Amino acid sequence: MGDGADRNAAIRRWRAEAVRQIEADYNRSADTHLIRLDLPHHQGIKLYLKDESSHPTGSLKHRLARSLFLYALCNAWIGPDSCVIEASSGSTAVSEAYFARMLGLRFIAVVPTATAAPKLDAIRFHGGEIHTVDDPRTVYDVAHRLARETGGHYLDQFTYAERATDWRGNNNIAESIFSQMAAEEDPVPTWIVCGAGTGGTSATIGRYIRYQRHSTQLCVADPVHSIFHRHFADRSAVALPEGHASCIEGIGRPRVEPSFIPSVIDRMIAVEDAQSIGAMRAVSRRLGRAVGGSTGTNIFACAQLIRDMAAQGVGGSVVSILCDGGERYHCTYYDDDWLAARGIAWQAHAAAIEALVCR
Repeated sequence: MGDGADRNAAIRRWRAEAVRQIEADYNRSADTHLIRLDLPHHQGIKLYLKDESSHPTGSLKHRLARSLFLYALCNAWIGPDSCVIEASSGSTAVSEAYFARMLGLRFIAVVPTATAAPKLDAIRFHGGEIHTVDDPRTVYDVAHRLARETGGHYLDQFTYAERATDWRGNNNIAESIFSQMAAEEDPVPTWIVCGAGTGGTSATIGRYIRYQRHSTQLCVADPVHSIFHRHFADRSAVALPEGHASCIEGIGRPRVEPSFIPSVIDRMIAVEDAQSIGAMRAVSRRLGRAVGGSTGTNIFACAQLIRDMAAQGVGGSVVSILCDGGERYHCTYYDDDWLAARGIAWQAHAAAIEALVCR
């Protein structure tokens, strides 16, 4: 066997071992918890939160990062000498840095300069490198450029999120939710609520609901300053005007991403930043621990659906996602001075959500 054949065989063995390591890591992790929040004023309606903050890297994006690495490995896009690059607002890059270090690969995260400092610290903790950009719209081009310059691979979560995850099952988040709901009073949720950053989670849940022939409807909560809800209402809307941006990290985008599949979504609710922060603060108080801003966006949308269900005299269950913990946002969303400087008046919205979820 020649040197080329030997090298190819070695790379094939390395990829097989890389897949084994990722699968072994998954087997060492228990499923995430499903938390029930009683609603004292709506006895016939139950609210549940799928707590994705308990993943090893602390967020929902752990699932996506694992799927993206497996997808790239099985497509033979990553080898033992690859530099791996991602464009991310933070949490995906944290999780990808974790898997890159596991496989002994160099990892570079291309992130907006406004990304919360604790997320950058977490990327570095897992061995990742940071490349910041002033204009968030340039993250894609910069990631492509770095991949060319390093001879590496751009994972491109915004393109591959919806196809890297097996939406038919394989313990994706939708299958996990329905499995954990099986013994509840209303095991088939009336609504599942999630946000959209890449669109991968909503695509997975929406497809799984249809594949399993459930009656559940899918609602996507989206920051007001995001293109997704505009595109859902009008397919010709594909990008925001310059200068529009939400402060809620991880969800909402200035352009429609390839992984966003509006046809699997039943409803979208646009949420102001102040509403997200208020709901975040309220549910943190109810749980006794801090959650992130995108969880607040989800909760605010859940509150709207619950009010609608109550007005229609409809009972049932609503399930949403606790995307990550609040420790990554102590210098932003949990800093009253930071919020005041941006004119984010969250207090009244917190009070409204507290009235819903707190006794």
